[in-house]
Amino acid sequence: MIILENITMNEFKKYLRQTKTIVFPFGTIEEHGSHLPLNTDSLIIQEVLKLVAKKKKFFLAPVVHYGVCTTTKEHLGTISITPETLRRLSFDLVIEACKKGLRNFLLISGHGGSLHMAALKETAELLIEKLKGIKIAVFSPYDLLWKELSELAETPNDSHAGELETSMVLYLSPELVKGRAAEEYPKIPKPFSVKDKVKYWPGGVWGNPKKASAEKGKKAVHLMANKIIEILEEIEKHK
Repeated sequence: MIILENITMNEFKKYLRQTKTIVFPFGTIEEHGSHLPLNTDSLIIQEVLKLVAKKKKFFLAPVVHYGVCTTTKEHLGTISITPETLRRLSFDLVIEACKKGLRNFLLISGHGGSLHMAALKETAELLIEKLKGIKIAVFSPYDLLWKELSELAETPNDSHAGELETSMVLYLSPELVKGRAAEEYPKIPKPFSVKDKVKYWPGGVWGNPKKASAEKGKKAVHLMANKIIEILEEIEKHK
């Protein structure tokens, strides 16, 4: 595995002859109900990518632990950043990596929030115009695998801190799961924007964590790892 923060400058030079691909993972510090840790998004994507890095050679950058949180922004524990901050940070990361010789960039998010993903995708559009000879992909595995992951869950419309996220943390770090929160779904009156989101979603759970299992978590984690391998192979296929 080429874990970026653990290698020396000489090792960086050596590995650069073997791969021009770098993966930047993005997560959050965000409430995930009363039973999951605040770093759930970061934890899952980081561990999935470590599995991938055992099978594919690429530079794995440290996870960015902060993201754009909207529906959970007012909940205790959530530390959100603005879309502008995320755009600027992701832009700078790719620019600097490109200066050092990297040419294939994957910005992979463990958080699927709409404004968060839009900020990363907007950045990619700017970068593809600015930098010659690069390839860039931005995605959340949850978006690409919505159908397959939905089939693993017993809970219809399972999402944030629900059955599948709880299952994955049970598989990856069971000691971090503190019981099970009750089944819940947000009741924010669409299409309105409201400030006091906690009023409409007090527990911060979208689904039924009580249906979670480590076995489901293992299946979900490996689905995500295999999809990322597919995309890595695609981005490295053609010059």
